[in-house]
Amino acid sequence: QVQLVESGGGLVQAEGSLRLSCAASGRAFSYYRMGWFRQAPGKEREFVAAIRWTGASAYYADSVKGRFTISRVGTKNTVSLQMNSLSPEDTAVYYCAADLSTGWSHWGQGTQVTVSS
Repeated sequence: QVQLVESGGGLVQAEGSLRLSCAASGRAFSYYRMGWFRQAPGKEREFVAAIRWTGASAYYADSVKGRFTISRVGTKNTVSLQMNSLSPEDTAVYYCAADLSTGWSHWGQGTQVTVSS
């Protein structure tokens, strides 16, 4: 059973920064990808960023490219999302997700990010 636990959300002013973390546990790690998604009020969940577990390959939504950075934390089973130059449009619940090679099959409970203007 895979468990994903996010942390690091909160309230920040526009142009500020936050760092989200996702701790994965529950099985031997053969993830294909780990990623972040977000869902704003009244909107559908959208892709933010993802990283391949065994390599440095990462990719981003156009809306966050150049401002957000996804990375694996050393040898720990943790993925972080560094978010810089935040704007109110980034306000959402952010979800960590794992792809075991058959799609985004496991999800965390979400962490709220609120950016004030």
